[in-house]
Order: sequence, then structure tokens, then C-alpha cells
Amino acid sequence: MPGHRSITEAEKLAAAKLGGIPIRREQMAAVANIYRAASAVRQHLENSVLRGSDLTWTAFVVLWVVWVWGESETRHVAEEAGISKGTLTGVVRTLESRGLLRRDGHPSDGRLVLLSLTTEGEEFMTRVFPAFNEEEAFVTAGLSDAECRSLAEGLRSVVLQVEEHGEERRQSLLGGAEPAPRRSGRRPRA
Repeated sequence: MPGHRSITEAEKLAAAKLGGIPIRREQMAAVANIYRAASAVRQHLENSVLRGSDLTWTAFVVLWVVWVWGESETRHVAEEAGISKGTLTGVVRTLESRGLLRRDGHPSDGRLVLLSLTTEGEEFMTRVFPAFNEEEAFVTAGLSDAECRSLAEGLRSVVLQVEEHGEERRQSLLGGAEPAPRRSGRRPRA
């Protein structure tokens, strides 16, 4: 792929650029490789299993969350899928139009919306997930079962660190202030 650098090249370039800057290199490498691995796996799965089902990664994750958790409030699905409620709205529309997901009002709170898989959605996940899992096995083929367990445990520790201590750390770094709103990267019009 033109312009694409291998992980080895990227590591060499980063080491050369950072030279004498005092940083925690092992931690930097761990986080950089979490990101690179997640991107590579996502891209592989989207271009193999999910492309044939005409699904994006995000749509599959939403289906997975509802399949595993059962009927759930939209805010919980968005949180578990790691997406905004606005992004979830578009994904739900698409999955609903394909007959895979159903939206219902909450029985006791009209402001809340519940999501559940349709019968077709259940059948779809039962059919597609084994192929998805085969690709999970493919991308981890260079690891033994014990190495897969160790990797999963290590990554789980990273997630727990952020879940359990991330808000406190953020508060400390920002002096208790709320984070600045996210920007799209576009410059304001003159």
C-alpha cells in the first residue's frame, strides 16, 4: 500500500524523532501498538467478514452488544459500543431498515428507547458470528492459547485502569475543569 509504513519502520522513525526527549518508551510502545493492532484488526474484519454482510464495524458492534446483553436502553448500547448517541441513531436506523434491530419505547419512561434484535437479527448473528470468530482466530494465529489469554488479561487491565481511575486522573490534569468541547478540525468561517 503506497504511503503505508510497517510497524517496524514506524517504531524506528518514532525512536529517531524522540531521541533525547525523556519519555516512558515501553508505555508509549504499548499504547501505540494497542492502537495499531485495533486499527489493523478492525480493517481486516471490515474488509473480510463484515463487507460480505454489508456491515460496518460500528454496526456489527451494536448488533453484538444487543445480541449479548439483550434488550437494552440506547444510552447503554452507545456506551458499550464506545460511540456517541448521535452515531448510534444513524446506525440504528440502518439496522432497523434492514430488519435486524427493533426500537421500542420504554414501558415506564417515554423518554427512553429500548433496542432489541429481531428474529432475523438473531439468526443473522448466529450465522455471521462464527465467521467473525474464525477471523479473530486468524489475526491471533501467531499467538498460542496461553499468549492469547495473557494478552486478553493485559488489555483488560488497561481497560480497568481507565474505567476505575481515568475520571480522577482527568480531573487532576484539568484542575477539576470540564474538558474543552471536541472540535471537528475545521476552521471557523470568516
